[in-house]
Amino acid sequence: MMWPVKPRKAPRLASAGLPAAIAFNPRAVSIAEGLRAALSVAAIVAVSEWLHRPPLMEAALAAWLTCLCDAGGPIRQRVPFLLGFAVAGAALSASFGLLGTLAPLPVVVGLAAAGVFCTSLLRIYGQAMMQVGNMLTVVLVLALTRDLPDLGHAAGLGLVFLGGSLWATLLTMAIWRVYPYAPAVRAVADCWWALAELSADLRALLRHPGPPETEWDRHAREHRSAVRTAIEAARVAVLATVRTRGPVSGRAAQSWIRLEAAEQIFRNLIALAALLQFERRPELRDAADHMLRRLGPVLRRLGQSMVTETEDRPARLERAAAAIADAATSVADSPVKLIADTIAERLRIAITLAQPGTLAPLPEGPTSGWRARVLSPLRANLDLGSAALRHALRAAAAACVGFAVTLAWPTSYGYWLTITLVLTMQPYFAVTLTRAAERIGGTVLGGAVGAAIATLCPTPVAMAVALFPLAVLALAVRAVNFGLFMACVTPVIMLLVELARPGQSQVDLAVMRALYTLGGGVLALAFSALLWPVWEPSRLRGELRAAITAHGRYACTEIAALLGEASPAKVERARRAAGVASNNAEASLQRALLEPARGDTARLEAALTIDAALRRIAGRVTALQVDAALHPHDRLAWQGWRDWIDTASSQLAEGRADLPPRPPVPAGDADGDSLARIARQLELAAGALGRLDQPEPA
Repeated sequence: MMWPVKPRKAPRLASAGLPAAIAFNPRAVSIAEGLRAALSVAAIVAVSEWLHRPPLMEAALAAWLTCLCDAGGPIRQRVPFLLGFAVAGAALSASFGLLGTLAPLPVVVGLAAAGVFCTSLLRIYGQAMMQVGNMLTVVLVLALTRDLPDLGHAAGLGLVFLGGSLWATLLTMAIWRVYPYAPAVRAVADCWWALAELSADLRALLRHPGPPETEWDRHAREHRSAVRTAIEAARVAVLATVRTRGPVSGRAAQSWIRLEAAEQIFRNLIALAALLQFERRPELRDAADHMLRRLGPVLRRLGQSMVTETEDRPARLERAAAAIADAATSVADSPVKLIADTIAERLRIAITLAQPGTLAPLPEGPTSGWRARVLSPLRANLDLGSAALRHALRAAAAACVGFAVTLAWPTSYGYWLTITLVLTMQPYFAVTLTRAAERIGGTVLGGAVGAAIATLCPTPVAMAVALFPLAVLALAVRAVNFGLFMACVTPVIMLLVELARPGQSQVDLAVMRALYTLGGGVLALAFSALLWPVWEPSRLRGELRAAITAHGRYACTEIAALLGEASPAKVERARRAAGVASNNAEASLQRALLEPARGDTARLEAALTIDAALRRIAGRVTALQVDAALHPHDRLAWQGWRDWIDTASSQLAEGRADLPPRPPVPAGDADGDSLARIARQLELAAGALGRLDQPEPA
């Protein structure tokens, strides 16, 4: 059975060359999610207008926040988070709404800051709980503006919030359910589209007359990182599906097999790039060009067919796979021919539908009770060395300032200052900086749009009609880009406020929201810089050293496999670990580039050099797996090189740049030059290490 998934095109990766925090991901658009969220709010707005009960807008707000805290994934995993948010949100609305009226200001500020500390610390339980914590922070801040006179009104507000949240949960989980296999299928399709972009860029480099080494570095840094990120995300999505639906699911088995095929094609494209960078023989370059020319469209069509399941695709794709293998026939017994044949076989595997039962049952780990699942992360993070704990303390301190200002001198929309202040702050300064820019820019743009819509729609009915497409758009683009999401969600909130409190000036509302957001963003940056600042260059050293260790282990494991001393599975684990370590280092480097310079230019240049060297090492080692298997090797000489690489990478990871003399290249060995190239990259990294470890500027 097919599910109603709109076929997606494969545009160029918009994130290439951009910081991940401000990149766009057009394939993350989800119209279905937007329609569900809009319906959950619109239904309550319609009932509120029909019954002339503005207090029901609290239920509409609860439904909206419930949709925002839904992290997606299998239904069985999402329901506890949404129900927990509903109950906790109702309790916070009632208790803090009453507290803001009855308790003195210092008590209110102290208890509210303690609440923000708890909601911020929820991030230790994962991404889903972090989203719930963020939305509970919003509920807490809004509750302090309610001015509830007695316990009866507080209970009524809590029940209204609970009803709206439960309605959104029911609509999401029961009435309008998400197809459980769609996230995994889309995630795997993303891998194939990313591979298509990598192959297209590799062909462009190949056709360029003598591209500089910086272009090869850019290709490795941008496209390999994008593919590796897509593969890891798909692995998580498919595993979640398998654990929920069981390993006998045909769709889960199909997704898993196609994901493994994508990873093996990725490995061969890395090897091909490493070969072509220094290959000058025209016959090999022409064969590679013909293969890549056919490969890109096949990868794109295959990615689209995974989503649409078009029945006439398999036969056409089979013919295309055969053409890819035939493209390198003229250079038989060459590494390019071996790579072409391997890629063609992996394409055939991906095209063939996997039968149910292909996957073996996943081993279950030791079970643990809910107490251990709750208390273990908490104990692990009750240490000032924990970034999560420091972030929660920072958020609580910032909230104290926000609450003290907005509650001592109350205004109609002062709560926006505190919400912006707390939610903009992130554990790392660079991420806080980009989040502040996106939130402020999106809010200003969205405020102008909201004011214009409110002016054109003066009646509640007209506003309710305009609210529906705005809500659809806001939730549809939530995963595309945060700034775009803020630009879309701001007019939704403005219209909800207007419906709940009619008579407000929309121009004043937009201006005040923009000013409070600007003030909150500036304060967030100040608190992030003053309280336990985490400057990315300090973390970057650790990430690069971990990447050096992983790449050294990968090279040693590959040499051991060539000598018959390691299994292919061990090589694969080492290769994957090196890829993940490189992605982590590059993400840290990207964040460091976003921060104020602070005199770190030399260290960042050194980090870029080391990152480029590691990427070349990975490419050369992957090429060895394809090329070196064709030739005999001197065991003692290669064992000596393996030991040298192990020692050199270990010393670099420890911060020691004095590498031992490398052994001689084995005489008459066709692959000896690959060992020398790996050594040159390690020595290049050693030369940059001194600048990376220079004293941090004051």
